[in-house]
Amino acid sequence: MQLTMTGEYAIRAMLHMAGVSFGTTVQISAIAKQCEIPDNFLRKIVTQLQKAGLITSQRGARGGIKLATPAESLTLLDIIEAVEGKIFLNKCLMHDKVCSRTQWCAVHIVWCEAQTKMKEHLSKRSLAEIAASDAGRYEEFTTTQAQATFDIPI
Repeated sequence: MQLTMTGEYAIRAMLHMAGVSFGTTVQISAIAKQCEIPDNFLRKIVTQLQKAGLITSQRGARGGIKLATPAESLTLLDIIEAVEGKIFLNKCLMHDKVCSRTQWCAVHIVWCEAQTKMKEHLSKRSLAEIAASDAGRYEEFTTTQAQATFDIPI
C-alpha cells in the first residue's frame, strides 16, 4: 500500500483545520494555498472527507469547511481510510475468498500481523497531537531558516 497524493493532501488539510479552534470555518482556497494543494483537487478531497463525516461544509460568503468532531478524536487512519478506502497490505487480507492459501499460508500470518501493527500505529496519536507537533516543528524550522539568512558571510 502506498499513500496517494489524495491521502497526503487530505492529511495536510485536516492538520491545518486541527490547528485552528474547533468550530472555526476555514475557506477551502485558504487551506489550498497554505498547504500547497491544488484548489480543484482539494475540493474533490473535501467531498470525500465530508461523506466520511470527518468535516462539515457551509456555503455562502462566510462558507468553508470545519472539523465535524474535535481533532482529539481523529487519527491518521480515519483520514486515510476516508479518502483511500480500507487499508490492505495484500489482497489476501480483503476477505477469505480472495486466496485459497490463507488457511495454511505462513506469509498470510505475517501480512495480518503487519497490517494490524500499521493500523495500530496510525491510530496511536490523535490529529490534535500531530497538529501541535507539526506547528512546533514548523515554527522551529522557520526560525532556523530566518537565522541562517542573517548568518551568511558577505
